[in-house]
Amino acid sequence: MSDAPGRIVQLSASNGGVPKLPLAEATVDANGITVDRQADRRAHGGPRRALCLFALERIETLAAEGHPIGPGATGENVTTQGIDWDRVVPGSRLRLGESVLIEVTGYTEPCWKNAQWFLDGDFSAMGQETRPGFSRLYARVLEGGDLRPGDAVELLASSTAERIERTQPTTIRWRPPSAD
Repeated sequence: MSDAPGRIVQLSASNGGVPKLPLAEATVDANGITVDRQADRRAHGGPRRALCLFALERIETLAAEGHPIGPGATGENVTTQGIDWDRVVPGSRLRLGESVLIEVTGYTEPCWKNAQWFLDGDFSAMGQETRPGFSRLYARVLEGGDLRPGDAVELLASSTAERIERTQPTTIRWRPPSAD
């Protein structure tokens, strides 16, 4: 069971930094879009941050507020449209196109390099802590494949318990010593 599908508006990549520029198609593997690079690998990229996603609806709201922002500007690799962004939270899984399966791993921290896309340089307008629902999201790739703009985006249904279980670190519980 799932929500009605949305679509990919834009796929974006760069040789590091922002903006990321549009791609006509992309191959996605465990490290994200294969032609994408990150300038600062300590803060970006890697398997848990393989893809960065953002909703066109949020970009349009920010632009309507006067921010000079557009798809790919803030460094997202996948710009979506038509899915309920408020329901895309850590632990959520999305099907992109026919073959790519991803799992959201967390909200991105706004980066100072995005100040250029915000009035008075106030990039906190896309911070989850300061403006819930306006954050970009990081995701890991569970199943790779090829994508194109226009491909479907489907938010897969899962329970809150399932999402929490997927995002919790593994813990080891030791049994207490026996009374023998």
